This record gives sequence, structure tokens and C-alpha cells, in this order.
Amino acid sequence: MRARNTREKRRDALLTAFILLVSFVVLSPLLLALLTSFKGLSEITHDVGSLPEAWRFDNYARAWSSLNFPLALWNSVVVTVLSNAGVVLISSMAAYRIVRHPSRGNQVLYKIFLSEMILPFQVVMIPLTIVLKKLGLINTTGGVVFAYLGMGVAMGVFTYCGFIKSIPRELEEAALMDGCSELRLFFHIVFPLLRPTTYTLVVINTFWFWNDFLLPLLVLSARELRTIPIAIDSLMGQYIMQWDLALPALMMAILPALIAFLFMQKNIVDGLTAGAVKS
Repeated sequence: MRARNTREKRRDALLTAFILLVSFVVLSPLLLALLTSFKGLSEITHDVGSLPEAWRFDNYARAWSSLNFPLALWNSVVVTVLSNAGVVLISSMAAYRIVRHPSRGNQVLYKIFLSEMILPFQVVMIPLTIVLKKLGLINTTGGVVFAYLGMGVAMGVFTYCGFIKSIPRELEEAALMDGCSELRLFFHIVFPLLRPTTYTLVVINTFWFWNDFLLPLLVLSARELRTIPIAIDSLMGQYIMQWDLALPALMMAILPALIAFLFMQKNIVDGLTAGAVKS
């Protein structure tokens, strides 16, 4: 018994050491970027790995004003909120229809959604840009949101379908017998039950919408419409890299998404478990 306890303690110690090592490796680039954001440009180019000789807190103020950071922040918030709302609404309603009305057409539609998840964005970006141009959505916030809806609904449908299969039909049948319409049934009974999956989907998509660079770069060109990644990219010239402004802007860009994750992290595991594929 004593030997078994010793082996278990040794195993736990090794596991803890391994987790700490992996955490350090994963977080070290972020820590390096944070320390470097307080350096001057000459320090960064001379020795990026050293501690700051003088802590340049004014880097953050300069990045805030140089990038018009409040405007870029607002644009990112608008795109993220509208895209999340659209994906959640459309994908949840589509998933409910597919699960509760399993016709041949709905099954074909579900397979189309699944096949869309396999395609990389690089395959569809040129046709997508052409479609947005014909619709007059190039260089508009609505164009970015419209594109995110087209690409994000598939994952939402897949996730919601697994959870909806676990909802007892008796709840819906009782509501229908009491005279509830199908639309009211969905929004007042089914949709509130989808909350764990919705939380998970919103967190995953928030990181995607917030950090995405290529799609906004293709759609947006006006300075006043730039999201945070596009604004930060403007600091990267062909010959000069303004690292003393780009790194503070990067740290400020991470903060809102990190706060959202910390507030919603307790719902992620429940949502992933609830949204698992059911037979």
C-alpha cells in the first residue's frame, strides 16, 4: 500500500511538472510580447529578449492615439456582436428544423452544412469577394458580417443538432397541445434550453471574429471601417516595423477577448459536452 501511494505521488508530481512546462512553453510568447511592449523601438531591434531598460508606459498612449484605437475597437465590437447574433439565430433555427423534421431535403441540407466545414477559406475567398462586390457589400461592415454568417452557420448547425436531439419531445408536444405555435415554441421553450451550447458557440466564434485578419482585409479598405487586426497591420511597413506601437496595440486587442473568455469559461465544457453528437 505504501509503495502504491509513493508511485501515485511520483506520478502526480511528474504530471504537474509536465503541465507547468507545457504552460510555460505556451504562455512564454505572450509574456515576451507583454514585456517587449514596454520597450522603445531601439531596444526591441537591439535585443528583443532582454528586460526593458526603462518601462515605456507611454507606448500604450501613443498606440491608442496613432491607431485611433477606440474607433477600431468599436468596429471590431460591432462585427463580433452582429456576426455572433446572426450565427446563433440562423444556425439554431436551422438545426431545430433539421432535427425535428428529418425529411430527405433536410438531410441533404445537413450534409451540405457538414461539407462546408471542410472547405478552407482560401478556396472560397475569391468567389466570396466577387459575390460581395455584386451585392454592393464591399467596403461595408455589413459585408464582413454577411460573409461570417455564410461561413459560421455550418459549425453552429452541427453543434446545435447534437444538443437538440437530447431535448425530450414531450415538452414540445405538450406546448403544441396547449395551442403554442411552432415559432413561439422554439423561442420560449427550445431556445432557452440551448443556452450551454450557445455560450460555447459564442466564445469560439468571438475569438474567430475578433482576431480574423484576412476576411476584413479583403472586404474593408476605408480607414474608418478598419477592425483591430487591420489597424495593427497598418503599422507594418515594407521597410519599417513600428514594434513599439504594434505590441502595445496587440496587448490592448487581446484584453477584451480575454475578459469575455474568463466570464464565460465555466459554460464552455458544459456546452461542448451537451453539444456532442447523439445517435
